Amino acid sequence: MIIDKKEVGKLADLARIQMEDGEKEALREDLERILDYFSELKEVDTDGIEPMTGGVFHENTHRHDDEYLETGAEREDLIRAFPEGERDFLKIPPVFE
Repeated sequence: MIIDKKEVGKLADLARIQMEDGEKEALREDLERILDYFSELKEVDTDGIEPMTGGVFHENTHRHDDEYLETGAEREDLIRAFPEGERDFLKIPPVFE
């Protein structure tokens, strides 16, 4: 056994979640299977494989803001088109009460 119920109890306390004993045992078994899987992955020969920094090779595909402004839309027109504003700021409904 890599992880015991006591360690799962510590993790639950740190995460501030309450768990019944049956839930702790189920989580312990799940965590143990996950750690076993990582042990299997350690055995894979990765010599000669370059590490990846991400899953895709795309570069930034976002448009530049000035491309939109080149279409004839001026800053003042955009501010005027927004439903509510104050000075040069756009007002939105509050996110937090």
